[in-house]
Amino acid sequence: MSRIGKLQIAIPSGVEIKRDEKSNVVTVKGPKGELQQYVDPRIEMNIEDGHLHLTRPTDSKRDKSMHGLYRALINNMVTGVSQGFQIKMEVIGVGYKAEAKGEHQLDMGLGYSHNILFDFPQEISVQTINEKGKSPIIILSCIDKQLLGQVANKIRSYRKPEPYKGKGIRFEGEYVRKKAGKSAEK
Repeated sequence: MSRIGKLQIAIPSGVEIKRDEKSNVVTVKGPKGELQQYVDPRIEMNIEDGHLHLTRPTDSKRDKSMHGLYRALINNMVTGVSQGFQIKMEVIGVGYKAEAKGEHQLDMGLGYSHNILFDFPQEISVQTINEKGKSPIIILSCIDKQLLGQVANKIRSYRKPEPYKGKGIRFEGEYVRKKAGKSAEK
């Protein structure tokens, strides 16, 4: 069996999972919201003793990959509606700044001739921490892990960390390998 697919998903209290048999859409409702995801009709779901089990019909390569994929997606949905997800990003560089304008807009000064205004989808909320003497920190929160990761990578793409001074936007705890600069031989 698939190592990920055979793991059972613990369903916390307050979380409800339903599958529409006609459209094969799984709906997960919880205290933080509701998420939906299409699931391949060949993958079967069984709920017993507060745990969700996914099974596949055969051991073909496609069925094995779908088994692990949908187990991971449903597990992320259950975690999202019960706890939520959060990503912290650091803005490193002299003169670089980030400031939240409301709950769904971010104003970033990243060394370009103009500031970048980034509008977030309604599902994502943003906060910034600006302490004197420290790099600004951007905190993104959402119940949808996939959407949160896409938006975080879009923000990072405006100024990726460069290898000489390490300036740019990076995820908290991300390691950037630095290169040695040119050295004069005189």
